[in-house]
Amino acid sequence: MPSTKPAPSARQQELLERAYTYSLSHGLADLSLRPLAAAIESSPRVLLFLFGSKDGLIRALLARARVDELELLRQIEARYDEPPGLTVVARELWTWLAEPERRPLMKFWVEAYGRSLVAPDGPWADYGRSTVDDWLELLKASQPDPGSRAAEARRTGVLAMLRGALIDLLATEDLDRTTAAVEDYLRS
Repeated sequence: MPSTKPAPSARQQELLERAYTYSLSHGLADLSLRPLAAAIESSPRVLLFLFGSKDGLIRALLARARVDELELLRQIEARYDEPPGLTVVARELWTWLAEPERRPLMKFWVEAYGRSLVAPDGPWADYGRSTVDDWLELLKASQPDPGSRAAEARRTGVLAMLRGALIDLLATEDLDRTTAAVEDYLRS
């Protein structure tokens, strides 16, 4: 008999949101339950009960981060009745990614993405791959003829350029230079 996972309780949702806010400013690499629990007005025992384990909490935090990312994708898709073109969507993505208020989420994303590459069997499993797939789907939907090999190569190149520019921006805080690089790439 198949079992369904029960909906999270209001307390679990509340603590997840608090833990998510905490992790955006403190990262995940050295996440320790005791300081996290103190910061979000809970206890390690309650977190373990609600999320099953530290890995379960990390998986919940990664899923929560994807909610923010996927919401952006839905907002961009909803603005257009027809495919607006890869360049238009790439510019919108860059503008959203580069906003100063997004830096904590983007650092969280980079950390989780990197961890999924070096610890593919842990709670990070498949995070990198799934985010690539999500972004490629958005870029694909922006193309008038997305099925060709050339279109696939172009959207893959745009995604790689955006990720590289984002990592560079996060490392240097040089918005002017990275934005100029994005614009230069998109004009070519």
